[in-house]
Amino acid sequence: MSIRVERDKETGVAVVTLDRPEKHNAITLEMASELGAVWRGFRYEDEVRAIVVTGAGGQAFCTGIDRADAGRVPQPSSPYTIDDPLVAIGPKANDLWKPVVAAVEGMACGGAFYLLGEAEFLVAGEGAEFFDPHTGYGMVSAFETIHMAQRMPFGEVARMALMGSAERISARRAHETGLVSELTARGGAAAAAREAAAVIAGYPTEAVQGTVRALWSAKEAARAQALAHAPHLVALGNLPPERQAELFTRRGTGFRTR
Repeated sequence: MSIRVERDKETGVAVVTLDRPEKHNAITLEMASELGAVWRGFRYEDEVRAIVVTGAGGQAFCTGIDRADAGRVPQPSSPYTIDDPLVAIGPKANDLWKPVVAAVEGMACGGAFYLLGEAEFLVAGEGAEFFDPHTGYGMVSAFETIHMAQRMPFGEVARMALMGSAERISARRAHETGLVSELTARGGAAAAAREAAAVIAGYPTEAVQGTVRALWSAKEAARAQALAHAPHLVALGNLPPERQAELFTRRGTGFRTR
C-alpha cells in the first residue's frame, strides 16, 4: 500500500502518510483514488478528531503525479473540460471538515499543492522546499496556483509559478510569507504537527469542525469560481504530451533557493 494510515485512539489523531519514498512520494492513479477514499472514510470515524498528512522518507512531502501515470489518463477533445486525476485528492474536495495539519519535509512541488492547499495549516522542517515546475515543461499551473493563492501573498505565488523549476522557496522563506505556520529543525515537522493536532483533537469536535467550516466559507466563493476556470486554462494552454515529454528530457537540474 502506498498510503499508510495510523490512528492514535488516545489522542484522536490520525496520520496519513504518502509512502513511496523511492519515488519522492509521487502520486499514482491508484494512490489518488485511495486518498479520496481515506478522506471520505474519516467522516464516519468519530474517534478521529484531527489528522496529520505527511510524506515518508524525509526527502519529499510529495512531487505531484507520477509521470508514468500522467499519460494513462484519457482526455476529452473539448477545450472546455479536462480530466484531472488529482482534483479530488484533498480533504475538502471529499467533504471532510475535520482539521488537517500538513507536515512537510524535503520537496513539495506541483501536485503536492492539491493536498497542502486543503490543509488548515502547514508545519515544515528546515530542509523543506516549495516550487512549481509546470511552466518550464509547457504546462499551465492552474489548480496548483489557485490553491496556493489562498495561502501566499500574490507576488510570492506568482513568482513561484512563473519561475518554475529554476527557483525553490526555502522553508524559512515560506514561514516568513505565512505559507508555513511553524518551522522546526530538519526532521521535526511530523512530531510538531502531531502535537498541534493532538491539542485540537482534545477540544469538542462540534466546535472545531464548525470553526473549520467557517474559516473555509470566508474564501470558498472566490476559490470555487477560480477553480471552475482551471480546466479550460489547462486544456487551452498545455503543450501536447509529446512536447512536454521532450522538455522533461532536456530540462537541466540547476536551480536556486531563496
